[in-house]
Amino acid sequence: MEPRGLFPHRRDVIAATLSCSCSAVLYAQDTEVEETASNVFLERPAEGIPHKGKVLLAVQAHSDDIPLMAGGTVAKLVKEGYTGYLVRATNDDMGDAAGLGTPGTIGDHVLGNERDNAEVARVLGLKKVFDLDYPNHRMGDVSLNELICRLIFLIRLLKVDTVVSWDPWGHYEENPDHVQIARGIEAACWMAGRAHDYPEQFAAGLVPYTVRERYYYARRPEVNRIVDVSGVIDQIIDANRANKAKGPAGNLGSRLRSELAKRGQKLPLLGNDDATADRNYIKEFILARRQALGQKHSVQYAEAFHYINSGSNNSPVEEYVKKNVVESK
Repeated sequence: MEPRGLFPHRRDVIAATLSCSCSAVLYAQDTEVEETASNVFLERPAEGIPHKGKVLLAVQAHSDDIPLMAGGTVAKLVKEGYTGYLVRATNDDMGDAAGLGTPGTIGDHVLGNERDNAEVARVLGLKKVFDLDYPNHRMGDVSLNELICRLIFLIRLLKVDTVVSWDPWGHYEENPDHVQIARGIEAACWMAGRAHDYPEQFAAGLVPYTVRERYYYARRPEVNRIVDVSGVIDQIIDANRANKAKGPAGNLGSRLRSELAKRGQKLPLLGNDDATADRNYIKEFILARRQALGQKHSVQYAEAFHYINSGSNNSPVEEYVKKNVVESK
Protein backbone atom coordinates (compact mmCIF):
# COMPACT_ATOMS: atom_id res chain seq x y z
CA MET A 1 0.00 0.00 0.00
CA GLU A 2 1.25 3.45 -0.85
CA PRO A 3 1.75 5.78 2.12
CA ARG A 4 -0.94 8.43 2.45
CA GLY A 5 -0.41 12.00 3.50
CA LEU A 6 1.17 14.91 1.72
CA PHE A 7 1.67 13.03 -1.55
CA PRO A 8 -1.16 10.54 -2.13
CA HIS A 9 -0.63 8.28 -5.14
CA ARG A 10 3.17 8.73 -4.81
CA ARG A 11 5.55 6.36 -3.10
CA ASP A 12 7.58 9.22 -1.69
CA VAL A 13 8.61 12.82 -2.17
CA ILE A 14 11.53 11.95 -4.41
CA ALA A 15 9.23 10.18 -6.84
CA ALA A 16 6.97 13.20 -6.81
CA THR A 17 9.88 15.38 -7.83
CA LEU A 18 10.45 13.28 -10.93
CA SER A 19 6.90 13.96 -12.10
CA CYS A 20 7.82 17.59 -12.73
CA SER A 21 6.74 18.88 -16.11
CA CYS A 22 10.05 20.68 -16.60
CA SER A 23 12.66 18.27 -17.99
CA ALA A 24 15.39 20.31 -16.29
CA VAL A 25 14.59 18.44 -13.08
CA LEU A 26 15.02 15.12 -14.83
CA TYR A 27 18.44 16.27 -15.98
CA ALA A 28 19.47 17.54 -12.56
CA GLN A 29 18.54 14.32 -10.78
CA ASP A 30 19.93 11.91 -13.37
CA THR A 31 23.21 10.90 -11.75
CA GLU A 32 24.59 9.22 -14.86
CA VAL A 33 27.71 11.14 -15.82
CA GLU A 34 28.10 12.31 -19.41
CA GLU A 35 30.65 10.52 -21.52
CA THR A 36 32.97 13.36 -22.43
CA ALA A 37 35.67 13.53 -25.06
CA SER A 38 39.24 13.09 -23.90
CA ASN A 39 40.10 16.60 -25.04
CA VAL A 40 37.26 18.33 -23.14
CA PHE A 41 38.38 21.62 -21.61
CA LEU A 42 38.13 21.98 -17.83
CA GLU A 43 37.39 25.59 -16.91
CA ARG A 44 38.69 26.25 -13.40
CA PRO A 45 37.92 29.22 -11.12
CA ALA A 46 39.95 32.28 -12.07
CA GLU A 47 41.86 34.49 -9.68
CA GLY A 48 40.56 38.01 -9.19
CA ILE A 49 38.04 39.57 -11.59
CA PRO A 50 39.46 38.96 -15.07
CA HIS A 51 36.04 39.43 -16.70
CA LYS A 52 35.44 42.92 -15.32
CA GLY A 53 33.68 45.05 -17.94
CA LYS A 54 32.08 42.07 -19.70
CA VAL A 55 28.35 41.35 -19.75
CA LEU A 56 26.64 38.00 -19.19
CA LEU A 57 23.09 37.11 -20.24
CA ALA A 58 21.62 34.06 -18.48
CA VAL A 59 18.63 32.85 -20.50
CA GLN A 60 16.01 30.40 -19.29
CA ALA A 61 12.55 29.33 -20.33
CA HIS A 62 11.38 28.79 -16.75
CA SER A 63 12.37 30.03 -13.32
CA ASP A 64 14.23 26.84 -12.40
CA ASP A 65 16.22 26.18 -15.59
CA ILE A 66 19.36 28.15 -14.72
CA PRO A 67 19.42 27.02 -11.05
CA LEU A 68 19.05 23.37 -12.04
CA MET A 69 21.31 23.39 -15.08
CA ALA A 70 23.88 26.16 -14.93
CA GLY A 71 23.56 28.14 -11.70
CA GLY A 72 27.13 27.39 -10.66
CA THR A 73 28.62 28.63 -13.90
CA VAL A 74 26.56 31.83 -13.81
CA ALA A 75 27.60 32.50 -10.20
CA LYS A 76 31.23 31.73 -11.02
CA LEU A 77 31.34 34.12 -13.97
CA VAL A 78 29.68 36.91 -12.00
CA LYS A 79 32.16 36.31 -9.17
CA GLU A 80 34.95 36.74 -11.74
CA GLY A 81 33.74 40.16 -12.82
CA TYR A 82 30.84 39.82 -15.26
CA THR A 83 27.81 42.09 -14.95
CA GLY A 84 24.96 39.64 -15.31
CA TYR A 85 21.32 39.81 -16.40
CA LEU A 86 18.58 37.18 -16.37
CA VAL A 87 16.00 36.55 -19.11
CA ARG A 88 13.00 34.30 -18.43
CA ALA A 89 11.00 33.48 -21.55
CA THR A 90 7.71 32.29 -20.01
CA ASN A 91 5.48 33.43 -17.18
CA ASP A 92 5.51 29.91 -15.65
CA ASP A 93 1.71 29.83 -15.50
CA MET A 94 1.79 26.03 -15.81
CA GLY A 95 4.88 25.81 -13.65
CA ASP A 96 3.42 24.19 -10.53
CA ALA A 97 4.92 20.73 -10.77
CA ALA A 98 2.47 17.97 -9.85
CA GLY A 99 0.75 20.23 -7.32
CA LEU A 100 3.92 20.50 -5.23
CA GLY A 101 4.42 24.25 -5.45
CA THR A 102 2.15 27.27 -5.10
CA PRO A 103 -1.40 26.39 -4.04
CA GLY A 104 -4.25 28.19 -5.73
CA THR A 105 -4.99 29.37 -9.23
CA ILE A 106 -2.87 29.69 -12.35
CA GLY A 107 -2.56 33.37 -11.48
CA ASP A 108 -1.09 32.39 -8.13
CA HIS A 109 1.47 30.24 -9.96
CA VAL A 110 2.46 33.19 -12.15
CA LEU A 111 3.03 35.48 -9.18
CA GLY A 112 4.83 32.84 -7.13
CA ASN A 113 7.24 32.00 -9.92
CA GLU A 114 7.82 35.68 -10.72
CA ARG A 115 8.90 36.27 -7.14
CA ASP A 116 11.07 33.16 -7.16
CA ASN A 117 12.71 34.23 -10.42
CA ALA A 118 13.64 37.59 -8.90
CA GLU A 119 15.15 35.80 -5.91
CA VAL A 120 17.18 33.52 -8.22
CA ALA A 121 18.65 36.62 -9.86
CA ARG A 122 19.51 38.12 -6.48
CA VAL A 123 21.18 34.95 -5.20
CA LEU A 124 23.28 34.58 -8.35
CA GLY A 125 24.34 38.23 -8.29
CA LEU A 126 22.50 39.24 -11.45
CA LYS A 127 21.70 42.92 -11.90
CA LYS A 128 18.25 42.83 -13.50
CA VAL A 129 15.53 40.46 -14.69
CA PHE A 130 13.78 40.63 -18.06
CA ASP A 131 10.57 38.58 -18.22
CA LEU A 132 9.30 37.97 -21.76
CA ASP A 133 6.01 36.55 -20.39
CA TYR A 134 5.16 33.95 -23.02
CA PRO A 135 2.69 31.26 -21.86
CA ASN A 136 4.34 28.25 -20.27
CA HIS A 137 4.49 25.15 -22.54
CA ARG A 138 3.01 27.24 -25.37
CA MET A 139 6.13 28.62 -27.01
CA GLY A 140 5.96 26.14 -29.88
CA ASP A 141 3.79 28.52 -31.91
CA VAL A 142 5.39 31.76 -30.71
CA SER A 143 6.72 33.76 -33.65
CA LEU A 144 10.41 32.92 -33.88
CA ASN A 145 11.10 36.20 -35.66
CA GLU A 146 9.44 38.15 -32.85
CA LEU A 147 11.43 36.25 -30.23
CA ILE A 148 14.70 36.81 -32.10
CA CYS A 149 13.96 40.53 -32.44
CA ARG A 150 13.32 40.91 -28.71
CA LEU A 151 16.52 39.07 -27.85
CA ILE A 152 18.54 41.10 -30.36
CA PHE A 153 17.26 44.26 -28.71
CA LEU A 154 18.46 43.06 -25.29
CA ILE A 155 21.85 41.95 -26.63
CA ARG A 156 22.43 45.34 -28.24
CA LEU A 157 21.04 47.28 -25.28
CA LEU A 158 23.16 45.48 -22.69
CA LYS A 159 26.16 44.83 -25.01
CA VAL A 160 26.20 41.14 -24.14
CA ASP A 161 29.51 39.31 -24.51
CA THR A 162 28.54 35.88 -23.18
CA VAL A 163 25.29 33.90 -23.09
CA VAL A 164 24.30 30.92 -20.94
CA SER A 165 21.22 29.18 -22.31
CA TRP A 166 19.56 26.02 -23.61
CA ASP A 167 21.45 24.35 -26.45
CA PRO A 168 19.79 24.80 -29.87
CA TRP A 169 21.75 21.76 -31.07
CA GLY A 170 20.83 19.54 -28.11
CA HIS A 171 19.10 16.18 -28.57
CA TYR A 172 16.16 14.52 -26.81
CA GLU A 173 14.51 17.76 -25.69
CA GLU A 174 10.79 17.31 -25.06
CA ASN A 175 9.86 20.79 -23.79
CA PRO A 176 8.82 23.20 -26.58
CA ASP A 177 9.77 26.22 -24.47
CA HIS A 178 13.36 25.00 -24.17
CA VAL A 179 13.53 24.35 -27.91
CA GLN A 180 12.15 27.72 -28.95
CA ILE A 181 14.20 29.92 -26.61
CA ALA A 182 17.32 28.00 -27.68
CA ARG A 183 16.59 28.62 -31.36
CA GLY A 184 15.85 32.26 -30.67
CA ILE A 185 18.99 33.03 -28.69
CA GLU A 186 21.32 31.28 -31.16
CA ALA A 187 20.01 33.36 -34.04
CA ALA A 188 19.98 36.55 -31.98
CA CYS A 189 23.61 36.13 -30.88
CA TRP A 190 24.65 36.26 -34.54
CA MET A 191 22.12 38.71 -35.96
CA ALA A 192 22.63 41.31 -33.23
CA GLY A 193 26.03 42.09 -34.76
CA ARG A 194 24.68 42.73 -38.25
CA ALA A 195 24.05 46.31 -39.37
CA HIS A 196 21.15 45.43 -41.69
CA ASP A 197 19.06 43.46 -39.18
CA TYR A 198 16.44 45.59 -37.42
CA PRO A 199 18.15 48.91 -38.23
CA GLU A 200 15.28 50.82 -36.65
CA GLN A 201 16.82 49.89 -33.30
CA PHE A 202 19.78 52.13 -34.14
CA ALA A 203 17.49 55.15 -34.06
CA ALA A 204 17.08 54.42 -30.34
CA GLY A 205 20.83 54.67 -29.88
CA LEU A 206 21.68 50.98 -30.13
CA VAL A 207 24.56 49.66 -32.24
CA PRO A 208 25.39 46.23 -33.69
CA TYR A 209 26.88 43.92 -31.08
CA THR A 210 27.85 40.27 -31.57
CA VAL A 211 27.84 37.73 -28.74
CA ARG A 212 31.15 35.85 -28.80
CA GLU A 213 30.82 33.14 -26.15
CA ARG A 214 27.96 30.74 -25.53
CA TYR A 215 27.65 28.18 -22.75
CA TYR A 216 24.82 25.91 -23.85
CA TYR A 217 23.25 23.43 -21.45
CA ALA A 218 20.96 20.53 -22.37
CA ARG A 219 19.48 17.29 -21.09
CA ARG A 220 22.14 15.41 -23.03
CA PRO A 221 24.70 18.03 -23.99
CA GLU A 222 27.37 17.73 -26.62
CA VAL A 223 30.08 18.29 -24.05
CA ASN A 224 33.28 20.11 -24.90
CA ARG A 225 33.66 22.17 -21.70
CA ILE A 226 33.40 21.26 -18.04
CA VAL A 227 33.17 24.13 -15.55
CA ASP A 228 34.44 23.65 -12.00
CA VAL A 229 31.71 25.15 -9.79
CA SER A 230 33.00 23.82 -6.47
CA GLY A 231 33.52 27.34 -5.12
CA VAL A 232 29.91 28.47 -5.50
CA ILE A 233 27.95 25.49 -4.12
CA ASP A 234 26.11 27.60 -1.54
CA GLN A 235 24.81 29.89 -4.29
CA ILE A 236 23.66 26.91 -6.37
CA ILE A 237 21.77 25.55 -3.36
CA ASP A 238 20.21 28.92 -2.56
CA ALA A 239 19.20 29.48 -6.19
CA ASN A 240 17.39 26.14 -6.20
CA ARG A 241 15.80 26.85 -2.81
CA ALA A 242 14.37 30.03 -4.31
CA ASN A 243 12.13 27.98 -6.62
CA LYS A 244 9.48 27.10 -4.05
CA ALA A 245 6.50 28.04 -6.25
CA LYS A 246 7.46 25.49 -8.88
CA GLY A 247 7.71 22.67 -6.36
CA PRO A 248 10.80 20.58 -7.13
CA ALA A 249 14.06 21.31 -5.37
CA GLY A 250 12.94 24.39 -3.43
CA ASN A 251 11.19 22.82 -0.45
CA LEU A 252 11.02 19.09 -1.02
CA GLY A 253 13.44 18.45 1.82
CA SER A 254 11.18 20.11 4.38
CA ARG A 255 8.14 18.39 2.86
CA LEU A 256 9.82 15.00 3.16
CA ARG A 257 10.88 15.80 6.72
CA SER A 258 7.29 16.72 7.61
CA GLU A 259 5.86 13.60 5.99
CA LEU A 260 8.29 11.35 7.85
CA ALA A 261 7.51 13.09 11.15
CA LYS A 262 3.82 12.23 10.69
CA ARG A 263 4.87 8.57 10.56
CA GLY A 264 7.13 8.90 13.59
CA GLN A 265 10.23 8.70 11.42
CA LYS A 266 13.14 10.94 10.48
CA LEU A 267 16.20 11.06 8.23
CA PRO A 268 19.46 12.32 9.75
CA LEU A 269 20.19 13.91 6.37
CA LEU A 270 17.30 16.35 6.83
CA GLY A 271 18.44 17.71 10.19
CA ASN A 272 16.19 19.41 12.73
CA ASP A 273 14.72 22.35 10.82
CA ASP A 274 13.17 23.07 7.42
CA ALA A 275 16.04 25.19 6.07
CA THR A 276 18.57 22.43 6.80
CA ALA A 277 16.23 19.84 5.30
CA ASP A 278 15.81 21.79 2.05
CA ARG A 279 19.51 22.59 1.71
CA ASN A 280 20.67 19.04 2.40
CA TYR A 281 18.02 17.56 0.10
CA ILE A 282 19.25 19.76 -2.75
CA LYS A 283 22.89 18.93 -2.06
CA GLU A 284 22.22 15.19 -1.89
CA PHE A 285 19.85 14.79 -4.83
CA ILE A 286 19.76 17.87 -7.08
CA LEU A 287 23.54 18.28 -7.05
CA ALA A 288 24.28 14.56 -7.39
CA ARG A 289 25.01 14.80 -11.10
CA ARG A 290 27.27 17.81 -10.61
CA GLN A 291 29.17 15.90 -7.94
CA ALA A 292 29.55 12.77 -10.07
CA LEU A 293 30.72 14.82 -13.04
CA GLY A 294 33.16 16.72 -10.83
CA GLN A 295 34.67 13.51 -9.48
CA LYS A 296 35.26 12.34 -13.02
CA HIS A 297 37.36 15.47 -13.61
CA SER A 298 39.06 15.55 -10.20
CA VAL A 299 37.07 18.46 -8.77
CA GLN A 300 34.21 18.49 -6.24
CA TYR A 301 31.36 19.76 -8.41
CA ALA A 302 31.10 20.57 -12.11
CA GLU A 303 28.65 21.54 -14.85
CA ALA A 304 28.79 20.43 -18.49
CA PHE A 305 28.33 22.60 -21.57
CA HIS A 306 28.43 22.75 -25.33
CA TYR A 307 30.70 25.80 -25.47
CA ILE A 308 31.05 28.01 -28.54
CA ASN A 309 33.55 30.84 -28.88
CA SER A 310 33.22 32.96 -31.99
CA GLY A 311 36.57 34.63 -31.37
CA SER A 312 37.62 38.22 -30.99
CA ASN A 313 35.23 41.15 -31.34
CA ASN A 314 37.56 42.41 -34.06
CA SER A 315 37.36 41.27 -37.67
CA PRO A 316 40.38 39.51 -39.23
CA VAL A 317 41.26 42.78 -40.95
CA GLU A 318 41.13 44.69 -37.66
CA GLU A 319 43.29 42.04 -35.98
CA TYR A 320 45.83 42.21 -38.81
CA VAL A 321 45.97 46.00 -38.64
CA LYS A 322 46.39 45.90 -34.87
CA LYS A 323 49.38 43.55 -35.13
CA ASN A 324 51.08 45.05 -38.17
CA VAL A 325 50.37 48.78 -38.31
CA VAL A 326 53.36 51.12 -38.19
CA GLU A 327 53.57 54.87 -37.85
CA SER A 328 53.97 56.69 -41.17
CA LYS A 329 56.71 59.28 -41.52
